[in-house]
Amino acid sequence: MKRTGRLSVAVLGVGLIGLDLATKVMRSRSLSCELVAARDERTSGLRQAAALGLPTATDGIRSLVAAPEPFDVVFDATNAAAHAEHAELLRPSGTFLVDLTPSKVGHMVVPSVNGAEALKHADVNMVSCGGQASVPILHAISRRHRIDGAEVVTTAASQSVGRATRLNIDEFVGTTQDAVRDLTGVEDVKAILNISPATPPATFRVTVSAHGGDLTEESVRAAVTAAAARVRSFVGGYRVTACAVDQGQAFVAVEITSSGDRIPRYAGNLDIINAAAIRIAEQYAADRLSLAGAETS
Repeated sequence: MKRTGRLSVAVLGVGLIGLDLATKVMRSRSLSCELVAARDERTSGLRQAAALGLPTATDGIRSLVAAPEPFDVVFDATNAAAHAEHAELLRPSGTFLVDLTPSKVGHMVVPSVNGAEALKHADVNMVSCGGQASVPILHAISRRHRIDGAEVVTTAASQSVGRATRLNIDEFVGTTQDAVRDLTGVEDVKAILNISPATPPATFRVTVSAHGGDLTEESVRAAVTAAAARVRSFVGGYRVTACAVDQGQAFVAVEITSSGDRIPRYAGNLDIINAAAIRIAEQYAADRLSLAGAETS
């Protein structure tokens, strides 16, 4: 923990997600970005991080392990296949590891649904952008109604989908489905990811279809409105664009625009998962800092 009263942070991976994460950490009052690491010094994201004045390293996870002091928080923005190794290498350091890949290695967390559980785990998984957008909606509806089945369709602009996500499409779909099952209790779940080549780029959107018992538009709309307000407390661009119920079938559509830091406004897929990760890290920091204050008082 730094003398400034902020937790030390490292960002592993500087693709589309990693660079935006580092920028968001720079704005945090409880987190301090101490290192941005990649495996290739020619990576443009690494050059941009250095231009922001952030310390950088080019040996990937080994750079974090070799650091003089362990980092309080590490954001893993690499890929699902690599995360298990990263978690194993960082485990002895006691680092709080926030996984932005769909690896399912850590405990799956959606801040507005089960964010408090994150503090009980050393490795938390942020599911996927589609999961972060859809789980709060389905969780809210399922608390009021029996849901027999659900379909989640995620559409993201091609320009906002990096190489790691393209390599992890199967993991994206599987992890999204598992998160919906685990966090809503809905067993019959189907997730679909569309990568749109449209020009101009399509704004990130997620549609949720659910069928079940006693669904009414009044009840579903009330649940969705409350759920969206909770998400909007940390993802300002989260907006419900449609909510309807017809013959036992509920349909909800949401669009997410980004805050526009290092990513374009249409790339809400990057913004929502990064904002969710920052939210969880700041909750962890608040807990650590309050404990430190109690110990020194």
